[in-house]
Amino acid sequence: MRRVLGCAMLVLWAGVASGNQSSQALEARQAEARRQQTELRERIAELQKDIDKQTSSRDDAAFALRESESAISGINRRLDELERQDKAVRAQLATLETQIAKGKADVERHQAELADQLRAQYAGGLSPWAALLSGDNPQEIGRELGYLGYVSQAQADSVRALDASVKRLSRLQTNQVARQAELAELTTETSQKKVELEAQKAERLKVLARIDSELQTQRQQAKTLARNETRLESLVDGLQVEIARQREAERIAREKRAAEEAARKAAEAKAKAERERLAAEQRAKAAEAERQAKALEQVRVAPETDVVTVDAIGNDDAEPANAQETAPPPQVARRPAERMAPAAADEEDSRPTEPESAEPVAVLKGLSKNLPLPVKGEIQGRFGMERPDGGVWRGIVLRAREGTRVRPVAPGRVAYAGWFNGFGNLLIVDHGQGYLSVYAYNQSLLRQVGDTVKVSDAIATVGATGGQVESGLYFEIRHNGKPVNPQLWLGR
Repeated sequence: MRRVLGCAMLVLWAGVASGNQSSQALEARQAEARRQQTELRERIAELQKDIDKQTSSRDDAAFALRESESAISGINRRLDELERQDKAVRAQLATLETQIAKGKADVERHQAELADQLRAQYAGGLSPWAALLSGDNPQEIGRELGYLGYVSQAQADSVRALDASVKRLSRLQTNQVARQAELAELTTETSQKKVELEAQKAERLKVLARIDSELQTQRQQAKTLARNETRLESLVDGLQVEIARQREAERIAREKRAAEEAARKAAEAKAKAERERLAAEQRAKAAEAERQAKALEQVRVAPETDVVTVDAIGNDDAEPANAQETAPPPQVARRPAERMAPAAADEEDSRPTEPESAEPVAVLKGLSKNLPLPVKGEIQGRFGMERPDGGVWRGIVLRAREGTRVRPVAPGRVAYAGWFNGFGNLLIVDHGQGYLSVYAYNQSLLRQVGDTVKVSDAIATVGATGGQVESGLYFEIRHNGKPVNPQLWLGR
């Protein structure tokens, strides 16, 4: 009985050990999957390091030149206005000087006329009182008084004309002083503007020097764009090689797991058959032991006789034999084995079934037509058209507000996520069957290499990285490394 119990316990321990081994294998495969993902990311990082990702920030020379030349234009316009005002003021001053000279001449003339009149009147002794007191003929006196009236009127006119000339001359001189002050202000402002103009010209020369340097750089920009495109193609080619290697590794791992699973099931079947064989042997031994025990018990309780004949002995031997044939299956010896063996079988059946992979990967089926837009926006930079800065477009640009969420056009797995020269924050999704979708100029990347993505997932946000000025998404579709027209694949 102890041997039966020991065998049953051995079988039970074997089942438990097999369950622990299965759990350990699951953990080992999970660790292997994580290691493979880490290795993939490290390979991508190394691939990125091999590609030049350094870029210079966009220079604001064009803006500075616009500001400088606009300022120069404004200063020149003001100087032109000042020049016209200066000419007008100088013309006014010349007119005033002429008028002042004429006014002075008029004043002098009126003064001379009045002086002549006064001298003539004084020399002739003409006065109203002298005429009245002369005792001459009244008619003569009347004529003299009339003449004196004319003389007085002429003198009064001369005095008024002289007064008007003096006042007009004073106004002209006051106006002249004001115009001279205005001319002085114009001269001062003109001098200041000329200083500003010289400063702006110097600034413009600096800007032109920067622009000249930028132009020299821009002359190489087409080549740079070509190199960037070559780098991107190298990256895509490297990613495809890595994707193929990873898929081959996954295939080998699946085959290895399948072989291990088949071996495990075969070992389990063999162990189960062995357990059943051992249990059958134990049941047979238990039955034999029970039969012998019952035979001994029957002999022990049989009536004692003084004479034991050969026939009696024969009958006694036949009775146990007959009992062996008709006795029911042994219960005492069989129950422990039956309890242990099913327990081991239950333990075997209750073990968790190992998954095919610790990190399942969806089957990538490539791309189909009428794909959703990765982001809604105006399409610019169409495929195959010449770029303003040289080269041709290998994809399209979707103008959208900064921060807008970008979504993949189809399910896939992130093959690349990082900054890339000329493309800024770049994310590439592998869709299988040699199809890749490229998302560039992103403000931020929301997924990492190895992540599985769906159409509804946000993978990035729209930005203006990679030296761009206006926010938008640069989008490409590539098949076997070659760019294809994405508008033929995208729906409306």
